[in-house]
Amino acid sequence: MTGFGFRHSHANGSARLGWFTTPHGTIETPAFMPVGTHASVRGLSMQEIRAAGAQMILANAYHLYLRPGDEMVRAFGGVHAFARWDGPMLTDSGGYQVFSLARYRQVNEAGVEFRNKLDGSLHQYTPEKVMQIERNIGADVIMQLDELIEGGSAHRASYLAMQRSLRWLERCRVEFERLSRDGRAPVTGLVVPEGAPPLFTSDVERDVVAPPQALFPIVQGGTYADLRTASIEGILNSGDWEGIAVGGLSVGEAKQAMYDTFDTCAPLLPVNKPRYLMGVGFPDDLLEAVSRGMDLFDCVAPTRMGRHGTVFTHDGKVQIQKSSNRTDRRPLTDECACPACTQYDRAYLRHLMVTEEPLGPRLLALHNLTFLMALMTSAREHLLLGDYASWSASWLARYRAKGQR
Repeated sequence: MTGFGFRHSHANGSARLGWFTTPHGTIETPAFMPVGTHASVRGLSMQEIRAAGAQMILANAYHLYLRPGDEMVRAFGGVHAFARWDGPMLTDSGGYQVFSLARYRQVNEAGVEFRNKLDGSLHQYTPEKVMQIERNIGADVIMQLDELIEGGSAHRASYLAMQRSLRWLERCRVEFERLSRDGRAPVTGLVVPEGAPPLFTSDVERDVVAPPQALFPIVQGGTYADLRTASIEGILNSGDWEGIAVGGLSVGEAKQAMYDTFDTCAPLLPVNKPRYLMGVGFPDDLLEAVSRGMDLFDCVAPTRMGRHGTVFTHDGKVQIQKSSNRTDRRPLTDECACPACTQYDRAYLRHLMVTEEPLGPRLLALHNLTFLMALMTSAREHLLLGDYASWSASWLARYRAKGQR
């Protein structure tokens, strides 16, 4: 696979500074990826996301498949052109959405049958179909279809889901390679309004060639060390991957169990590949994961929490709607460069939220992203200096001292 590579240096224990190269640029790691589910980080422009410090963003293949359709995204030049983002991108296959929308779906060995909750239409979601969807969308990194189950599930259920995820990975690999070799099926039936520019799919010979992409497998197995070990062994025996993801965490398990799972996985993962920890995005969890050798992260929680009035500060989380902020002229934090902190005070931000002014959720969501991006920048700086462990311990002690206010 051309256009991808990873190197690392300045290790501080298991934590490491790295550079993940993709066809759309190089990401300095550790790095947090904002979640743009529908090829948009809700309420924020790509220019704002870039200014906040984002290097790579995530979109969701499941949602783009439903609206506007993966072939439509392809016809507009792929997700980078469609979203007006010229940096690296990743698409999640939709395994989490399948998990979270349990009453709409049925899972079997073939794949997933589900009803679109928007219109009730029936869909078949197989490993092969997911590869076709993700190769149409065109992100740099694409994820296998895996079976995610509830945190705290029994060993037997976790074992069965882990084994199925490995079998689905093999099917994803075969279809991914077929599409690389034979090309994508032509897109037909899209009509362009008179006078509008032609779609990218009009050049059929060029369009059927799939862009360079990297397929990442996903380590599963709940919080059971033996299952995580078996999952990693199965993944490493099945191919030479450009990177490996660790999934199935932050779904209801205790934090210590999540950290113990990091400890299990990290020593078994190849040191020369980027490690993507899926769905983890609280400040303390990020630093704990970096300490254990993880490189890439994503989570929808920071923007979702911001839109509902919860913000990250160096002294823990703050609920901006609390009455104590009504007369508080201080910024959210003195150590953040986002517009919410540099242009407004807590009293005004609270006013925006309690009056349901749209500016409030936008500013607070942007603050949380900026805060996490700055945190990862600091982590990289201290990895370069060689004092990550002591800096992280000090940072976490302050963050956890007061909890949520």
